[in-house]
Amino acid sequence: MIDRDNTSSHTAHAPVPMAGETNTDYRARIAHHQADMQDRRQRELQQQTSTLNTPTARIRIWERLHQLSLPRDPKHRLLAIIAANTGLTLEEVLDEQKLRVAPPVASQPAA
Repeated sequence: MIDRDNTSSHTAHAPVPMAGETNTDYRARIAHHQADMQDRRQRELQQQTSTLNTPTARIRIWERLHQLSLPRDPKHRLLAIIAANTGLTLEEVLDEQKLRVAPPVASQPAA
């Protein structure tokens, strides 16, 4: 299962001090926020290799975590890294790459 929350540790903002908040409370809130962000990242790292997710979902999780898109060049060296990080074969990553560059299939009207 993939987490439908599209935020990543790179896009979440750190808390700002609130009026009347003590430094101790602010530091505690920051520590809690950082722990939440670390937990979220760990869950996403687990999801990017989970066999419960499709190769497409695993690659999209990888893209979100690294803020990079799947390269279009089938010989790009990053494809092997994506395969290793997602637990997929290079062929599965290449299949996803082909799906993304293929034109959409038009549906045939019913006769």
